[in-house]
This record gives sequence, C-alpha cells and structure tokens, in this order.
Amino acid sequence: MNSPPVIGITTYARDEHNELKLPFEYVAAVRRAGGLPLLIPPGERETHHLLDQLSGLILAGGGDIDPVRYHGLPHDDIYLVDHERDEMEIVLAQAMIQRQIPTLAICRGVQIVNTACGGSLYSHLPDVFGEQVRHRIPPRNPVPHEVHVRENSRLAAVLGATCLSPMSWHHQAIDRVAPNLQIVAHAPDGVVEACEMTDHPSFVGVQWHPELTAATDQTQQRLFDELITQADTTNRSEGDKNAFGR
Repeated sequence: MNSPPVIGITTYARDEHNELKLPFEYVAAVRRAGGLPLLIPPGERETHHLLDQLSGLILAGGGDIDPVRYHGLPHDDIYLVDHERDEMEIVLAQAMIQRQIPTLAICRGVQIVNTACGGSLYSHLPDVFGEQVRHRIPPRNPVPHEVHVRENSRLAAVLGATCLSPMSWHHQAIDRVAPNLQIVAHAPDGVVEACEMTDHPSFVGVQWHPELTAATDQTQQRLFDELITQADTTNRSEGDKNAFGR
C-alpha cells in the first residue's frame, strides 16, 4: 500500500506570543484530498533536505513581503513583514522550480513566487485600481469577488469553470510579471488573480484563498485534489526509481 504524499505547508510568522500559526483550513483541505500535511515554520535553514521529504508544496498566505525584495517602496498599509519567512520562502520557491515539485501557491504564496522569479508587486491595490472591486474588507477581512479564468488554461481545466467568486483577502498583487509566469486569471478591475508557469507544469498560483471555502465548494477543493494527484504521481515515480535502484 502506497503512503500518502507528504505536502509541505509554509506557516505564518510568529505572533506577539511567539507562537507559529496556520489556519486549519489548509490542513483540512490537504487531508480531504488524501495528502499528509507537514508544516514548515519560517527560518527553516535545511530547505533542500526538507524538500527531499516532500511530494508537494503549498506556499500559504499571510503577511506582506518586504518591498525591498521586489525593489518596491514602503507603504503605511504594509503589515506583518517577516524577513526570516521571506528569505526561506524565496529559497523554497526557487528550489521547487528546479526540482519540479508540484506546488499550489496561495495569495502571498503567488506573490513570493513572482518575487523570487524577478517580478514585482503593487504595494497597495486601492492606490492603483481604486475601490471598483474590493479585494478585502477593511481592516483585514475576506470578501468574495468575481474572477475570470482563461478558457484554455490548465487552471480552468482543474477548476472546471472559467467564472467564479472565490474569497479574496489581500491588498497587494502582481505588478510586473516574472518572465517564467503566465497570467491565466483576472478580477474585473484587471488585478492578476492566477498564474501558471511555463517551465513547471505542476505549478499553479492563485491570489484568492481557496482553503476558506474548500470544505463546501468542490470547485475550490479541486485545487488541493489536483495538487495531491500530481504529488502522488511524483511519489510513485520516486518509489519506482528507488525500487529499480535496489
């Protein structure tokens, strides 16, 4: 009997009580899909050894990336910057591309990947796009809004839909797109909502939070199901290699 694929999930920065946290919805979505979640705290140094243990990766949401990382400017609305987390996740993002590890990047996660690959971010969306579409409810609460997915994209095939209203919870987004990323979804105001990768077919990044509604919305759960499917394929391939090596 094959063991379930191990899915690494990055955690939020330490809070004022020195506690590491991650919303349980991430863990629950991975378990429903048949994966075994493994939490990755900020500051992990042995990232390459860690990746040896993983069949898949989720780069989770959370606080903002230090604008220095993408040559951006400071902004009063930037919050919960964690330099340890930034550094570790950028290394993880670059390594998962090199190793072709199946990956789902969520909200901050897709911003990290874009930053790690040479792209940049909008520091505060209302300054550029106004309030035509609300991407969060002040001060920091989720809100649904429409997203349009490109018809011929892998994401559309996974979701089984090209128009949806997922939960959004961000004030930043991709500005300059990294060379190896392909934009496959937008909000009605033009904000980038999802991307795929030209050199990594098992990567998808979404700006919204699928974990928030995945328990009751099969469309969102499919993102986690697909991750585990891809990770399980990787798991079996590695197992076959090891068996052949013996």
